[in-house]
Amino acid sequence: MSALLEAPASSAATLRTEAPAAAPAPTPAPKLANPGPLGLAAFALTTFVLSMFNSGLISNAALSAVVLPLALFYGGLAQFVAGLFEFRRGNTFGTTAFISYGAFWMSFAAYVKFVVPGLPAADAHLATGLYLIAWFVFTLYMTIAAMKSDLAHKVVFTTLSLTFLFLALGDLAQSTALAHTGGFLGLVCAAAAFYTSFGIVTNETWGRKVIPLG
Repeated sequence: MSALLEAPASSAATLRTEAPAAAPAPTPAPKLANPGPLGLAAFALTTFVLSMFNSGLISNAALSAVVLPLALFYGGLAQFVAGLFEFRRGNTFGTTAFISYGAFWMSFAAYVKFVVPGLPAADAHLATGLYLIAWFVFTLYMTIAAMKSDLAHKVVFTTLSLTFLFLALGDLAQSTALAHTGGFLGLVCAAAAFYTSFGIVTNETWGRKVIPLG
């Protein structure tokens, strides 16, 4: 009888001394690659090829068709995808820049291929000038935001703002000199974007600062 009375007490004591089950360790979030070098390279390469024609360094306008597949697939699609991954990383500036300029290149390809042929020849320059002025406005305030970043990004966005401005003025005023100036500024911008992409991907691959970005 006493054994029956003592059993619950012993069991209760056992329950009281059991340690609580340990909580499962949280699963670490997967490391995401930096999409910045991809977006910058896509922008730089496409800008470089187009600017070779805008600057007049390549005068055969028929060859400018080479820009369209680059604008669609590399400057456009690849840069757009880079922007989506910047969104995943929580980078507001990178998301806005890469998705916008990726869409710019895709819209540029569509504009040249499907819209320009149907525009009145006498007024087509006005439509193109308006298109470029709108992108200048966007790039101008992105340049202001980029002032928080390193020197390399500041150079990229400052020269890009000037590129859009001079190309727009060249179309609106029908000035070859202004358009060529915009083309040379585009080459400077492309070089700065190539350098920035090179610096980021090299520094992250080596795990230390190899290429200065300012």
